[in-house]
Amino acid sequence: MGIELNKKKAGWLNRNVLAMGLTSLFGDAGHEMVTAVLPSFLVTIGSGSAVLGFIEGFSDGASSLVKAFTGYLSDKIGKRKPLMNAGYFFTGVFTPLIAVTNSWFQVLCLRVTAWLGRGARGPARDALLSDSASSEDRGKAFGFHRTMDTLGAIIGPALALFLLPFLSYNQIIAIAIIPGVIAFLIVLFFVREVQKKPQVRSPMAFPRRDMVTGKGFVKSLKTLPKSFKLFIVGVAVFGLGNFANSLFTLRAQEVLAPTMGALQASVIAVGLYTLLNITYAASSLPIGALSDRIGPRRILAAGYFISAIACLGTAFITADFEFLIPLFLLAGIFTAITDTIEATAAADILPSESMGVGFGVLQTINGVGDFASSAVVGVLWAVASPLVAFVYAALLSTAGGIILLYLTREKHELR
Repeated sequence: MGIELNKKKAGWLNRNVLAMGLTSLFGDAGHEMVTAVLPSFLVTIGSGSAVLGFIEGFSDGASSLVKAFTGYLSDKIGKRKPLMNAGYFFTGVFTPLIAVTNSWFQVLCLRVTAWLGRGARGPARDALLSDSASSEDRGKAFGFHRTMDTLGAIIGPALALFLLPFLSYNQIIAIAIIPGVIAFLIVLFFVREVQKKPQVRSPMAFPRRDMVTGKGFVKSLKTLPKSFKLFIVGVAVFGLGNFANSLFTLRAQEVLAPTMGALQASVIAVGLYTLLNITYAASSLPIGALSDRIGPRRILAAGYFISAIACLGTAFITADFEFLIPLFLLAGIFTAITDTIEATAAADILPSESMGVGFGVLQTINGVGDFASSAVVGVLWAVASPLVAFVYAALLSTAGGIILLYLTREKHELR
């Protein structure tokens, strides 16, 4: 009660919400600089769509391996910041090291290491963000966070776009260490713990054997609310078709190159990726505020259906800006909906003592889906055609939306 009153008194845009937003702004600026030029960088070292899909998917899949457990760990010890500190450090330092690689396997190793840090920090950050805002304002808090996160994702590709005529891909990637270190320093010095009692009463109640055998972790998973488990089913099916947005960029570059040349196509593709992120940033806070008023279920399902439309459009993409621009706008909108509302819906369902493990499960499911979808779309693209790859993604997105509406209707309503 005391924590809730303090949060209401301080308002939703308090020190923690603002600091975590700034942290994500700089953190995303760093790794999105790399993501924006990674497709083109991989081409220079002899790799293409299948390798990009594998790297993106495997990195997300690897990060998902630590999310649920680190979320559970943050619940047990009653602290979120240690995991956030470690995660932002690993992501901020290892991502720019891709600049010194000369093979796709080296890129994979560094990307996986960086994304393990990203996985470790994610559930603890979302749990602390949820703890830092009242239940009536969580949509706005998560929407603001996603806006700041995406502003970083705009700044990063924009910087890459500005620097492309002057610097090599390697140099642009190396510069990403600057915003990455700033993000780490902000979370280290400005983010505060929201004081909560850990689930255990004393060190004796939290034996090391539980951490080794995983019994406590498994028990935490089993006791998650049924409504959350039903919600996860729809999220999981959608996730199987929700590939990395960098594949939109690569597809645009592919269709533009024959008429514009490789360099100009690369510049325009990065510009379209920036447009996607601008749309994402502009949409996140209004979408979060809307979910505070009407609930997240229908908004989230609509996001899944918009994803299906964007994927179908990409399956039949042409080098026509009147066609390309709306597709990237739609991609930005559905990304804003899914990233903001999935977290908001999860926070509404989960009890406070299970926030960490619940967000860990959600992010793990998304990570596994990213691994499967990005890898499968990349392979289908390479061995069959882009049409087959993106129609596959559209079908899974549609199925996820239908399942979410069905499982959460009536007595399973999320709110």
